[in-house]
Amino acid sequence: MSAAAPIAVPRWVRTIIVLALIYLFLVGVSSLESGIKVMGADTQERLFSSVSNPIAGLFVGLLGTVLVQSSSASTAVIVGLVASGALGFDQAVPMIMGANLGTTVTNTLVSLGHVRQSNEFRRALAAATVHDFFNLMAVAVLLPVELITGRLSWLASQTADLLVGSGGSEWKSPVKAWVKHPVGWLKDGLGGLGLADNGLGVAMVAVGLCVVIAALIAITKNMKTLIAARLERSMNRVLARGGGVVAILVGVMVTIAVQSSSITTSILIPMSAAGVISLRNAYPVTLGANIGTTITALLAALASSGSDALTIALVHTWFNVIAIVILFGIPFLRPLPIRAAEALAALAVQRRSVAFGWMLSVFIIIPLLGIAVFR
Repeated sequence: MSAAAPIAVPRWVRTIIVLALIYLFLVGVSSLESGIKVMGADTQERLFSSVSNPIAGLFVGLLGTVLVQSSSASTAVIVGLVASGALGFDQAVPMIMGANLGTTVTNTLVSLGHVRQSNEFRRALAAATVHDFFNLMAVAVLLPVELITGRLSWLASQTADLLVGSGGSEWKSPVKAWVKHPVGWLKDGLGGLGLADNGLGVAMVAVGLCVVIAALIAITKNMKTLIAARLERSMNRVLARGGGVVAILVGVMVTIAVQSSSITTSILIPMSAAGVISLRNAYPVTLGANIGTTITALLAALASSGSDALTIALVHTWFNVIAIVILFGIPFLRPLPIRAAEALAALAVQRRSVAFGWMLSVFIIIPLLGIAVFR
């Protein structure tokens, strides 16, 4: 007896589901913010005192993103923490940069699926790690600049002022009121269990985290079903004509559409492995994906009350835009991530352990050591 065919969900129904999931995501962010406020300032200080060092913050953001396999989820959480006052703005900036770097581990994992075919593996690993090298270079250039001058934070702050005004620490988010009642119901329901302030705060944070991650996973799955196949065909046609600014825009639009930079970049891996597109054409798409993924943090800021939440979300956007302007816009810097990725891939073809060692050291071992040393 053959298995039953999966039930086809109409596109309009799936679209409504996505909109409901986005609302649920915003409720989760607001619950996270409210829960930390309930816990009180002393708990918040203890919770984040270990990441006062910016280098430790960078590695916390990186490792946290690796663990949840989503920079969208980790940056949304960071925005919620900043909005609640649990995480200082200066602490959050390196975490955002680390989250931006941590998301690239998914590409490397996907490329390992081609490990048995040398030529495919070489092309796939190069397409995956060009993203790694670009983001590593971006952090190496912009983190010191930010720590010394604070210009990235200043630019984000100026942008936030243009968008919502500079009249104080609170801004009237149009979304905040929409999510107020469900969070209030959650707080009342958990409070009815007899929890003390710390217990109630922890419960709200836990629920908020679960809702944020689950909603993002479901949004990504549904958006992929809705449009990813058509986007892959369109991407293939556009990139066949060449890379550059058009390819960056493709990466931005695809990532916003599917709400996941990992999906965008992971689509490129099998295409690159098969030789359908060149590394030089795939490279700018990954840069566009970096910008596109920042939409989630901006969306999370809409559910938050503090202007710092919007500013830290804009830091994420400006970090990626400026990195592209510098590292892709300056001709002699542009090929450096490509050359590094090709060199690593060539070495990994000769010795497969190099690829595994790269992934484990950059995304797990070094961050753990960094947190232990710099906290």
